[in-house]
Amino acid sequence: MVKLGRGLERVNKKAERILGSLLEENYNSVPFLFLGEYLLPELPEVETVVRDLRPLLMGQSIGGVLAGKKKLRSGKIGRWILTLEGDQFSAVRRRGKWIILELASGRCLLVHLGMTGQLKVMNAREGVESHTHLRMELAGVEKELRYRDIRRFGWLELFASAEELASYFCSMKLGLEPWEASPEYFQEKLQNSQRPVKNLLLDQEILAGVGNIYADESLFESRLHPRKKGKSLSREDVEKLLKAVQRVLTRAISHRGSTLRNYVGGTGLKGGFQNEFQVYGREGEACPVCSKAVERIVLAGRSAHYCPICQPSPKGRS
Repeated sequence: MVKLGRGLERVNKKAERILGSLLEENYNSVPFLFLGEYLLPELPEVETVVRDLRPLLMGQSIGGVLAGKKKLRSGKIGRWILTLEGDQFSAVRRRGKWIILELASGRCLLVHLGMTGQLKVMNAREGVESHTHLRMELAGVEKELRYRDIRRFGWLELFASAEELASYFCSMKLGLEPWEASPEYFQEKLQNSQRPVKNLLLDQEILAGVGNIYADESLFESRLHPRKKGKSLSREDVEKLLKAVQRVLTRAISHRGSTLRNYVGGTGLKGGFQNEFQVYGREGEACPVCSKAVERIVLAGRSAHYCPICQPSPKGRS
């Protein structure tokens, strides 16, 4: 079992101070790109929520709906929420770090968990936790779908159709899912870039859903230094990295993602992949392969954890 380093805790606390102050000033001034530097649910966490919710929601009709008055990042939950009553869940899926709840009416409810969001099905008789901003009664089963978000950086919006939602994702230029990407696609995206490979992995226009945790872990598994430029990667490097990303994400999903603070799956269970971290959040601790101390650098405002022996620095830089 791997213990998390103190550096990760410092990042968490700093993130809460910065984002908390911005929250009080202006929700929409903080883009998801900025939030992505901090500890947000990434692809494995969102996929776990989706897999938990799918069997619990599919075919269920929506009864009463209650929405809180406080703003989320997307603003106050609008009156549109009342139009969900009587509709039915027809599909639950994921795109990148987004949860998509498809309805029998053809509409789609899009959910982003932000920094501390939780979307879970609970017994309707259970007490309502503080910071719960949305409750949807599942007709006839005495259960509710609840959205809870302490920091309120989550995002909920209703789209009139799947086509409208697809257009929204298109406007975001969201990249391929990691398992859909071919080595040829990945190399095309990386080969002309002067940016560090760590930052390229975080670019949602290349691979959708990868964040800080799994970028660091994938680079360690592929033995690539996070500072290495995209254009300097060989075809072998690109293939090795893509396979590492896919393997790391698959393992993380099998462990229900990583719970560092607030994340839980759709049934309220925590993740366990935080116990498998090789380098992420382990600054100053021994590398599990060579025992050299894990180091941390900042690249274009993003932190990167790596082993200086297993991931040799390009041209001798550290």
